[in-house]
Amino acid sequence: MSEIPAKATRSEDPSGGARARAAGAFASDASPAPVRGHDGFTDGGAAPGDAVWQSNPPGSIYDYIKVASFSIGSDGLVDQWSLRAEQIFGISADRAVGMDPIEAFIDPDLRERGQRKMAEILDGREWTGVVPFRVPDPVPGGGRGERGLAEVYVMPTRSIDGDNAAVCIVVDVRTLRSIETDLAASQSIFGQSPFGFLLIDPDLRVRRANERFASIFGGTPDDHRGKGVHDYLARPEAERVSATLRRVLETGDSITDMHVTGFVPGSDERRHWSINLYRVHSGTGRPIGVAWLGIDITARRAAAREAAAARRNLALLNEAGARIGNSLDLETTARELLDVVVPGFCDLATVDLYQGLLAGDETPPGLADGSAELRRVAFSSAVSDAPYSATGAPVAVGAVHHFPFNSPCADALRTARPQSIPGEEGGLVQSTLAIPMVAHDTVVGLAQFSRTKGSEPFGDRDRDLAWELAARAAVCIDNARLYRREHERALILQRSLLPPGDPVASGLDIACRYLPGDVSTGRPSEVGGDWFDVIELPGHRTALVVGDVMGRGLRAAVAMGELRTAVRTLALLDLEPAEVLSALDEIARGLGTPGGVQQATRAARRPREADLSEVYLATCVYAVYDSVTRRCTFANAGHLPPVLVEPGEPALMLDVPPGMPLGVGGEPFEEVEVDLPEGALLALYTDGLVESRDHPLDEGLQAFVGALTDPTRPLEDVCDHVLNTLDTHHGEDDIALLMARVQGLPADSVGDWTLPREPRSVGRAREYARTRLLSWDLEPLVDTTELLVSELVTNALRYGEGEIRLRLLLDRTLVCEVWDAGLVQPRRRRARDTDEGGRGLQLVGLLSAAWGSRRTPRGKTVWFELPLPDGETGLTDPAEALLSLF
Repeated sequence: MSEIPAKATRSEDPSGGARARAAGAFASDASPAPVRGHDGFTDGGAAPGDAVWQSNPPGSIYDYIKVASFSIGSDGLVDQWSLRAEQIFGISADRAVGMDPIEAFIDPDLRERGQRKMAEILDGREWTGVVPFRVPDPVPGGGRGERGLAEVYVMPTRSIDGDNAAVCIVVDVRTLRSIETDLAASQSIFGQSPFGFLLIDPDLRVRRANERFASIFGGTPDDHRGKGVHDYLARPEAERVSATLRRVLETGDSITDMHVTGFVPGSDERRHWSINLYRVHSGTGRPIGVAWLGIDITARRAAAREAAAARRNLALLNEAGARIGNSLDLETTARELLDVVVPGFCDLATVDLYQGLLAGDETPPGLADGSAELRRVAFSSAVSDAPYSATGAPVAVGAVHHFPFNSPCADALRTARPQSIPGEEGGLVQSTLAIPMVAHDTVVGLAQFSRTKGSEPFGDRDRDLAWELAARAAVCIDNARLYRREHERALILQRSLLPPGDPVASGLDIACRYLPGDVSTGRPSEVGGDWFDVIELPGHRTALVVGDVMGRGLRAAVAMGELRTAVRTLALLDLEPAEVLSALDEIARGLGTPGGVQQATRAARRPREADLSEVYLATCVYAVYDSVTRRCTFANAGHLPPVLVEPGEPALMLDVPPGMPLGVGGEPFEEVEVDLPEGALLALYTDGLVESRDHPLDEGLQAFVGALTDPTRPLEDVCDHVLNTLDTHHGEDDIALLMARVQGLPADSVGDWTLPREPRSVGRAREYARTRLLSWDLEPLVDTTELLVSELVTNALRYGEGEIRLRLLLDRTLVCEVWDAGLVQPRRRRARDTDEGGRGLQLVGLLSAAWGSRRTPRGKTVWFELPLPDGETGLTDPAEALLSLF
């Protein structure tokens, strides 16, 4: 191959570097130019017989287009394959050498024509043309390879043996077309860009400018060639821009939105531009300059200053929306307003609210003339710590004052319009805005915003902003006022429904606490439906009740009152705890239904439809304690379990089946009986004691159980210790705590006898009663007790069944009970004058303080109660009572 140099340098190979070939390596991508030094002369160090080729001349077009070469031997097969050919066709030399190029790269329908051309070429003819080709499959039969289009220049040559051969120069047509497209796009972008476009060379001179740049700075684009930044900008600005250009050239870091200030020819107006700079590279990656893209932002800068002021105002309003009104306390809301405006809007600020508003009046007095009493509730200053007043003498925070009738502040209150007040001569304040605080067409107070001398005076935009800020704060203050009023009313109602004073029970030492939700916590707290009650039952028994109506506000308090009244009514019927809760469940379901319980029961039987009635749910634990047996019977409707502390033992939660909450319906309630030892401590409570946002229920229950360590302490001290130990100041929910220490009746205060069913039992019962009363030093009660015991035992013999049991109980009163196995309850009726009998129960009702009957598991119990002689209630003379019956 005489026309192929015997030796060539290895070209740069992006895919993996040069590889050694057999004898006679190809020059893959170089033009036949000898290596030249930096001065342009041929390198004299090369041997005469060796030609050294440079692979990438700076700025050569071969940096952008793909040119490859290969040779074809006399047999029509490839015998030399360059590295660039590997890149274009994707076939290594090991595989390409020996291939038939027509069979390997040409589609079958063009191969016959290709063979004819190959024969002509091997006959010594040159040929140039565009040939479609395809890359052979890496794996035979694996599918069709990649397709392309190449411009081929075939030059005949001869081998060393003198045989005809050919050298093929191949150019990738796709790359050429891509270059054409890129050049056209570049020309369009550069020439048609609406922005100033410059190409600056490494010497920081303008190499090229577009029409837009020339239209601003005058002349044609060619007139700006060779100019530097000093020809367009003042020296300080030009030095800054030149330093930035050098940094971009050295580091390659782009600069975005660099603001440049200068002047254009023929104008004294200062102009502002936003400049973007980025380094430009050749095809080999060599930096050739910096691209400059400039946008005139003069008008935008002017609009930005206006927008900045508007953004500051919007940011202030946004901050006000986030910070004002987080508390339902009037004074706190006023301070939140001043925290927003000082110092971002003004230097000094005060808030005055009507005194009547703070006192809870429905409508603040004196709105007609603006001279009513106000209280200064908040003050803030960025320059001074002393309270001030824009007009008149300074007013301290918390002081009550009023504005003179003719003052601007009184006029602002009277007309509900803002007033601008100039500062006093020689004073600190430059100007003041007096802004009435209006909520729901009602003026609730006055806010004053002042700026000191040296600050920018208030404008119309500032006045509008101050009005908006004051209006937002006024609405929050009015909401806090309305909430405070509702909260106080609900609290008064709830307290009126709770037991007055300290409850007293037979055989129990009682202590209780009630803490309403605290509005001062800043959270939207409302009064809840927590309640407790201690109800005295016949036979020196006591009912202990703790409940919680779900929900908050006045409705919850009213529902609580209805349920508490129902509990007391059901307790007086002497029903079992489970029966009481079942009846309460029916009542709770009827609270939110028009028509009451019957309507709710009928609605429950109908198919379920859209129910628009309000649902009331409540939890409740009902316990009945018998001071004689020291036995307590519990029934629970979805409430937290009671806690019991026995002497010498750790506190534990009683396992009482929780049941469903009241108002759900459909499920029966279970009862649990627990024997309480003497001195044991029983605690009933609501969830507000053991649960809050910061403390889960399980943690609160464990903390409550852990706080009950010493049941022997006075109950009042135990209650205080529990409230101080637990987190009871969260203010999120009401807290009800009822604690009882067991103090059963002594054995000598109980008389219990069993009587046979015979007439002699009446006399025997009178004898037992007389003997026991005399032993208790209750002689004044002997005659009355004998008479009433005789009546009850006689009724038991006549209308009852089974054995008769007589029991006398002495505590704060004397209780007599007669038990029998009959189920028929006695019924009191008025006897006619001609009737010989029927006056026994009337006599019992006249002589006793109270009487009644209740069912028992084995029959019934009829009882009566007499006050002790030293009690406040006087005794009724039996003779007068007998005469009153006739």
